[in-house]
Amino acid sequence: MKPGDTTTDNAELREARRRIKLMEQENEVLRRAAAYLSQANLPGGSGKGSSRS
Repeated sequence: MKPGDTTTDNAELREARRRIKLMEQENEVLRRAAAYLSQANLPGGSGKGSSRS
């Protein structure tokens, strides 16, 4: 192993973990959006304003 490899590996590992965290956050936003939209599109559901009279 060349000198400095562990420093490079550590930097790559930190970057990979940062990207994983970001992707997990984006995935959570998409999951919540999908849940919201599926509720809004239900026939006769509360998302279409059926609670208004």
